[in-house]
Amino acid sequence: MNKVVLLLAHLTIRPAILLWFRLSRTGREHIPTRGGVLLASNHRSFLDPWLVAVCARRPTYFMAKRELFDKRLQGWFLNALGAFPVCRGESDETATETARLLLERGEAVLIFPEGTRTRSGSLRRPRRGIGRLALEAGVPVVPIAVLGSERARRGWRIRPVKISVRCGRPLTFPRVEGPSRRLATEVSERIWPCVELQWEWLGGLPPLRTAAVVGAGSMGTAFAALLARAGLDVQLGCRRADQAARIRAEGRNDDYLPDVELPPELRVATVGEIEFGGIDLVVLAVPSRELPQVVARLGARIGERSAVLVLAKGLVAPLGTRPTSYVEARVAARAVAFLGGPAHAGEAVEHGASVVLAAADEDLRPQLAEVLERAGLEVEETADIVGVELGACAKNAATLAASVAASRGNNAAGAAAGGVFAECFELALAQGARPATLAGLAGVGDLVGTVLATGSRNRRAGELLAEGMPAEQVPDALGCAAEALDAVPLLVDALGAAGVDCPATRALSDLIAGETSAEGWFERLSGAPAEGDRRVA
Repeated sequence: MNKVVLLLAHLTIRPAILLWFRLSRTGREHIPTRGGVLLASNHRSFLDPWLVAVCARRPTYFMAKRELFDKRLQGWFLNALGAFPVCRGESDETATETARLLLERGEAVLIFPEGTRTRSGSLRRPRRGIGRLALEAGVPVVPIAVLGSERARRGWRIRPVKISVRCGRPLTFPRVEGPSRRLATEVSERIWPCVELQWEWLGGLPPLRTAAVVGAGSMGTAFAALLARAGLDVQLGCRRADQAARIRAEGRNDDYLPDVELPPELRVATVGEIEFGGIDLVVLAVPSRELPQVVARLGARIGERSAVLVLAKGLVAPLGTRPTSYVEARVAARAVAFLGGPAHAGEAVEHGASVVLAAADEDLRPQLAEVLERAGLEVEETADIVGVELGACAKNAATLAASVAASRGNNAAGAAAGGVFAECFELALAQGARPATLAGLAGVGDLVGTVLATGSRNRRAGELLAEGMPAEQVPDALGCAAEALDAVPLLVDALGAAGVDCPATRALSDLIAGETSAEGWFERLSGAPAEGDRRVA
């Protein structure tokens, strides 16, 4: 450090930070005034090092990304204030050795265990570097949380937002030469909850720790197993007590997912036995036709701090409401999200899947995405919830059309699916969806996965319709709901309201309603206008 620069910063930057951000500092007395000490903080903004330094009664060294030192004058200034470079996203032995030497010299060193800035949501998982450094240096570790700094910067403007910093009691660990990866990880896992404790005390968003999955069908059971794999305390809510007892006794759901062994820590109960008020994440894994009944029963029991994830891929009768819109209007949850993409239940548990997580809430998206990634899923995040939900409807309707037409050959199946999907594509655009959403995993990708899946309910429903089975008998034959049967008539109404010509989807709706036979549907399909005759977005 440069003592002159440090003094000038103390006389100018320090009071400016205190006044401009109305900085609240709690627990400053926990930072030792002498001797080596490791300060472990969450990281939301480039301001965080300066905010923590203002709380300490001593000079503080800190790591900063190497790119900041590329400009000579800027690098000199940062170095004069105690910054030293680190390569982000990789193991930087030089930076770690610098930090260790500083600690052994009796200095205060600030590090951010998350490894990068987390601008929204709850705190991310720490890297094991904090544990390794604490063991090698053998110095106290002070857990610190910073809240509000992510709201300060808008472009080049630094806004006068309220920022709070809280320091916890120091933690001590024995000094260990060359600690193993396992030991370093265990120490990191002991330090980080203390940082989270300070964060939550300030009012920061807590991580997702508990979940309740409503619906013990194939997807509900699979999702409960995935969340348990991610480390959440999960309850699977069944409709009937005998079903819950059977799943508990057998350790799997023989009715819907017989090939998947459920984690022993997964708790199975009836929906009525679950206390939803203290649940962090409520997953509604029920068909769209059952959403009104489920929401009416549970809406008042879901707490304001809970998040809701909807898995229903359809529309809600009688108005054709999107599932998340229906839930948001009736549940006082903090945020509602939707999961799309090709994720068939058994395969998702065994081999993982690529999914699309849609939510308008910028805090929930990264928070929930991290949980799903820990469960073994590849997650694409988006704010285009309209596109993902209507993409799911479109792929179900197109799958139904393709499987009905498949008896006439692959060309007919492709034409049927293409016609229905193109009409639904126009509907989605009319409602504000992004074209790329439907052209990606949430639309075309999900359609391909569903058409190819031999166990797809919507594919099998189309095959039964082609054989002449009335639509009202199909759910009993399948043993579960096929959401396309409910969604297609609602889609026709929505398409008409949006002014989109929909001969393919309307003909499919007439087939479901029993107003035409499969043979008559084929004739109408072959006589439909070519795609070029319609307005195509």
